[in-house]
Amino acid sequence: MRRTAMTDARKKDTREKIELGGLIVKAGLRFEKRALLLGMLIDGGRRARNDEQERARLTALGAEAFGHDSE
Repeated sequence: MRRTAMTDARKKDTREKIELGGLIVKAGLRFEKRALLLGMLIDGGRRARNDEQERARLTALGAEAFGHDSE
């Protein structure tokens, strides 16, 4: 059976959402309220867009966390 472009797009979208949810878990925020999580993301996004040093700091923090995946 041939998959349609719509099916492929939906699968890609679902995979991306699962991966993004995994970031919440990896950050230790699994049990926080969704409103808090969204607020944190909005705030962090604003700060990262407006402050190159903050963007670099947050990127380094995330890279360090990914570096500990094997632990």
